[in-house]
Amino acid sequence: MSNPYIPVPVEVADITIETEDKLLKTFKLTFCNKEDEERFQYTPGQFAELSLLGKGESPIGIASSPTEKGFLLFTVMKVGAVTTAMHNLNKGAQMGIRGPLGNFYPVKEMEGKNVVIIGGGFAFTTLRALTNYMLYHDNRSKFGDITIIYGARSPGMLIYKEEMAGWDKRNDLNLHITVDRGDAQWKGKVGFVPAITKEVAPSSKNAYAVVCGPPIMIKFTLPILHEVGFPPERIITSLEMRMKCGIGKCGRCNIGYKYVCIDGPVFTLEELNKLPKEY
Repeated sequence: MSNPYIPVPVEVADITIETEDKLLKTFKLTFCNKEDEERFQYTPGQFAELSLLGKGESPIGIASSPTEKGFLLFTVMKVGAVTTAMHNLNKGAQMGIRGPLGNFYPVKEMEGKNVVIIGGGFAFTTLRALTNYMLYHDNRSKFGDITIIYGARSPGMLIYKEEMAGWDKRNDLNLHITVDRGDAQWKGKVGFVPAITKEVAPSSKNAYAVVCGPPIMIKFTLPILHEVGFPPERIITSLEMRMKCGIGKCGRCNIGYKYVCIDGPVFTLEELNKLPKEY
């Protein structure tokens, strides 16, 4: 972008309600100007600032993959004034976008490696982007085995259900979906993500692990990854929840000497081990 402070216009092309509580919606956005779309070149793991005139802006991880052309996807939780205003929008409405911002998952370093993706709740957004990037027909052969472990509190809180049903039918991907509590219709795994990770015991040989989810999930998943042999430099996570202005000017995203908006949000565990445990 020529000016990182100024958003460009996008239009809401579609809205999907993801969860039974209706607090998570996925917005499909298209650029109003072709030149803005061409300038918006991103990699899985990055985020953007979504804004509404008179309401403010909010940092949201990009859920679409750059291999998906012509639109961007953002899954937004209704938690405050800005996101509530977004949830009240209809198809055809316009909003602003700044980005792409932050760093990204090390997709080049992951080439030739097995990849284990572990997600919890609605933090699967940028993991969806990474998964679709690796599954893209021109990219799939660049990566080894792909294992996905994804969990939510209940079946009704799982996101991207139809897409994951499609992934489950593929023979080049190992998908494990779990819920904390099942219901009468649930036929899948029941258990917390760390426990399912231990049960699955993904191999650390020639592999990266990418973990995103609630802090408590990450806290109890990291020891499992250590137990099965993943070194800190091969464990990747995102501190998207620490994102603020996106360009490191407001100073509210810092952890120690790092500014998450410009040094992150993606970090290896090796990097995080050198920082104060403020995240």
